[in-house]
Amino acid sequence: MKTATDQPVSEVKAAIPRRTKLTYWLRNRAADLAPFATLAILVIFFGLASDSFLDIYNLRNILSQIATLSIVATGMTFVLLCGQIDLSVAAIATMTGVIAANLFSEAKLPEIVAILAGVVVAGIFGIVSGWGTTKVGLPSFMMTLVAMQVANGAALFISKGKINYNIPPLLKSLGSEYLGPIPLVVVMGAIVLIIGYVVLTYTRFGRYVYMTGSNRTGAELSGINTKLIIGSCLAISGVCAGVAGMLNTGRLGSAQSYGLDSFLLDSITAVVLGGTSLFGGQGGIKNTVIGLLVFGVLSNGLNQIQLDIYIRLLIAGLILLAALLINSYAMKLRSTKTEVE
Repeated sequence: MKTATDQPVSEVKAAIPRRTKLTYWLRNRAADLAPFATLAILVIFFGLASDSFLDIYNLRNILSQIATLSIVATGMTFVLLCGQIDLSVAAIATMTGVIAANLFSEAKLPEIVAILAGVVVAGIFGIVSGWGTTKVGLPSFMMTLVAMQVANGAALFISKGKINYNIPPLLKSLGSEYLGPIPLVVVMGAIVLIIGYVVLTYTRFGRYVYMTGSNRTGAELSGINTKLIIGSCLAISGVCAGVAGMLNTGRLGSAQSYGLDSFLLDSITAVVLGGTSLFGGQGGIKNTVIGLLVFGVLSNGLNQIQLDIYIRLLIAGLILLAALLINSYAMKLRSTKTEVE
């Protein structure tokens, strides 16, 4: 007599109601669909509320506004994926812009040397944060908090609190010129995102990052040097913050020791909005791109509908909170899904 256990798997799957299959599929894709749904709702709402929102020039403006943030968010994605946090990105971004401008204007170094020096210093800060986290044993929260204070102090000391308008011409070009109809700063942001995507998706290092974040003990038992992975991710975050800071200096046409504080919360918010977990091992650059678009569309859309400036920040915060809660619930659905075998 033929029992249910003797049935082929294909017959068992065929016997499952179509609605149940759809439920399984939605649970499996919930964490990816939620950010897309949020983005679609915002685009539709602001497109109906403002005649100029869907204008091609405004859409290009949105990309310009999130271009430098996308570079910081790329580095933050690496850090969050391995289960860590980097609180120093905004301070490093500010400091490197000041360093590059002062080396060029005061020390009279060639602009390439000044820019490379800024990148190197940013990388050193990331390496030191990684060393303190992995070798000394300090939590990345505390280590990068210290790095933030040091970087802020260095920027203030070097600049003496003054605005420096004499910045390297190359940074001005990258920050303000166009490649055809596309701003160069947008191209730079896209390049960094693509590099981050390729590294995380197609390299052994990328696989190790995910393994470290999802199960560090298991990764270590597999022979992975998780300390090196975490230190490398913090170094990558530092370099990305430095590059973003200098590009932002070129975009603004000046270097100063303040004004980039929002980079920290904005980058974390954008990455988490896209569906990357704060606890590591889940998410990636594709998620970060969606999160950046959600963040950019929301910020630009609230300006387009000319919402009262005194309530704009509150409304933006509430919308972001709702989006984060939806994404969090979607990730829980995926983690508790039942797969059809």
